[in-house]
Amino acid sequence: MRHTGRHGGPGTTPPVPGSPSVFLTFALPAALLAVFALCAWQVAVHGPLRTFDERLGRAIAGSPFPSPVAEFFADLGNTAVALPVLLAALACAVWRARAAALRWWPGPLAAALAMAAVPALVAPLKALLDRPGPPGPLAGETGFFPSGHAATAAVAYGAAAVLLLPLLRGRARGWLRGWLIGAVVLLNLAVGVGLVRRAYHWPLDVAGSWCLCGILLWVVFRVRERSENPPV
Repeated sequence: MRHTGRHGGPGTTPPVPGSPSVFLTFALPAALLAVFALCAWQVAVHGPLRTFDERLGRAIAGSPFPSPVAEFFADLGNTAVALPVLLAALACAVWRARAAALRWWPGPLAAALAMAAVPALVAPLKALLDRPGPPGPLAGETGFFPSGHAATAAVAYGAAAVLLLPLLRGRARGWLRGWLIGAVVLLNLAVGVGLVRRAYHWPLDVAGSWCLCGILLWVVFRVRERSENPPV
């Protein structure tokens, strides 16, 4: 027998605005935005974090990490490499949703818009902050914060993972999802290290892109979840 709550209402209590779950849901993008704002501010005012960042960048660029390997990982941030991966994931997501009689368009559309948002967000920020690049092949140029290559890799591979997660089913889906998420994280770390090692970017350029794109990926995940589990 189902017991009633106060005033004869159902015994279950639905989530309400302001509940801890709602707070935790929005805490992640808020934290990412705050960290990004801190990085951008330090770059703009030549703060101590920028000084440390440039010292760290020079140390990584001069490290013994093999240059050809670093170049390979840095190239994974090119749209010519990352975009086909996302397009393949979009096709798989649409096929899976249509086969399961789900709304097929919200998740893929959110992923496509997130990818389109990368140049729309990165280009104005680069022009506004006009940060000089590290000593190396691009020395003398400006407009390095945030990193476009790091942003492209983060959104393309991250959104692809978000779209592919529901396809992993069966008993092993838990560790398969863990492997997929771990692989995407490691891949983006490798892209970031490659960009800094090859002196294409400072570490803070990469970290700023990750924060910015983390918010975009959060939106893609939320849209995909709501489209597959609509509120009742």
